[in-house]
Amino acid sequence: GLGLRATVFDWLSRQSVYPCAFRKLPALFEHGDEYYYVVWETTCPLGSPRLKWWTGENDAEPSETQVIDPWYKRLDGNHHRYTAIFGPVGDASKVHYHIKNYRLSTKTFTIRRPAPSETQRILVIADNQNEPTRFRKILSSARTYYGKSSKPDYIMHVGDSVQNVWKLKDWQNQFFAPMDDTCQYHHSSPLIFVPGNHDHDKSRKPNNKNYYTDMYHGITDSEGLSKKVVDNGTYHRFFHSLAIGSARMIVLDSECPSTEQTEFLKRELESPAFREAQFRIVSIHIPPFIEFWDPYTWNEKGEKHWGEHVRLEYDPLFRQHGVDLVISGHQHNYQRATVRRSSTDNDTALNQMTYTIVGGAGGGLDLQRVEDWHMYNVTYLDHHYVTLDISKNHLRWSTHNIAGSIIDHFSIVR
Repeated sequence: GLGLRATVFDWLSRQSVYPCAFRKLPALFEHGDEYYYVVWETTCPLGSPRLKWWTGENDAEPSETQVIDPWYKRLDGNHHRYTAIFGPVGDASKVHYHIKNYRLSTKTFTIRRPAPSETQRILVIADNQNEPTRFRKILSSARTYYGKSSKPDYIMHVGDSVQNVWKLKDWQNQFFAPMDDTCQYHHSSPLIFVPGNHDHDKSRKPNNKNYYTDMYHGITDSEGLSKKVVDNGTYHRFFHSLAIGSARMIVLDSECPSTEQTEFLKRELESPAFREAQFRIVSIHIPPFIEFWDPYTWNEKGEKHWGEHVRLEYDPLFRQHGVDLVISGHQHNYQRATVRRSSTDNDTALNQMTYTIVGGAGGGLDLQRVEDWHMYNVTYLDHHYVTLDISKNHLRWSTHNIAGSIIDHFSIVR
C-alpha cells in the first residue's frame, strides 16, 4: 500500500536516492454539477503528463478522448503535485479517466454516476486526524459492510482529515495512505470535501501551505466555470452546492465566515434547484449545537465561540428555508437531533429537520459534556461512520460502529 510506499520513499530520500514514482495516486473530488477535480503527486517532475477522460459503458480507451494538461506545483524536491479539472460530463452514467506519461501511467478508473431516479450511496466520515490506525479500521469496516463488489457513489468528508495542514507527512500518513491501503474508493468515488479547522491555512500570505485544498477553486466563477491556475497565497473558497440524485446539498466553510459566503448561502437556499429538491441538505464542519468538548479549552480558551456564527447566523436561515438535514463533524462522537423547525410548526415530517454530528472516523473522543441543548435524541460516544442512501422519494441514514453494526438509523420519506 501507499503507507509502506511512503515509508520507503522517506528512507530513500534520506539516502539521497529519489526513485521516480507515484507518491499519491489520483484522488477524485466532485467539483459541483458535472465537473471533477483530480490531484496526484509524484516523487519527480513528470514533464508533460496528461489526464485523458471519456464517457460510455466501456472503459477501453476510444480513439477520441478529452485531454487535459494538468497544473503543476513543486512542493519540495520530492513532492511534485499535479491537479486537473475535467467536464462537463453531461448525463453520462459512466465516466472513465487515467493519467498518461512516457514515464508513469495509471490504470483506468471508472466513475459510476447513477441516474437521479436511482439510489445514490454516500459514505460519510469526519475527524480522523492524527489517528491513521483507527481510520484504517473505519474504512475497512465500511468496505466489509458494502462488499468487495460494491462501493459508495460519493465519500463525504466533513472535515479534519489531518492534524497539521502544513505537514506533508500528515497528508500522506493520515489521509491519502489509509484510503489507498484499505478501500481505494477515492480514485473513482468522488470526495465531497467539507473543510474543518485542521484542514486549511486560512491566511492570505504567499505560499500559505494549502498543499491539497484547492479542489473547489473557481467553482463559483460566473463565466462558464472558468478554471484559473491556483497561485501561492490564493484564498481557497470551499462553499458550493451540488445535486445528488433527488437531493440538493450545500457545502459551507465554518472556518471562514464572510459576507460572500452568507450571500451565497441565501441565494442557494432561495434557488429553484434547492427549493424544488426532494431533500435539502447542508454540510458544515462545526455544528450549530455542540455538547461535548474539553471543558478547559471550551470555557477558558474561548473555543465555545468558534461556531457561534453557525448557530446565530446560519441556523436561522436553515430553518427558515426548509433544510431537512444538517451534517457536521468537529465534536468527536455521534449525536442526532430531530426537531421542529420552529415552535409554531406542526409536528409533522414535513416540518421537521435533523441535525447530525459524525466526528467519529478516528480522532480521540470527546467524552466530557460542556453544554446541554435538550434536543439530541441519540448520543453515541464512540467511533463510527455513516451510510447515507438517497433515492427518488426516500432518504435513509444508518450509523455504524467500528465493527460495522448499525447503532442508529432514521428515514425521511416524501
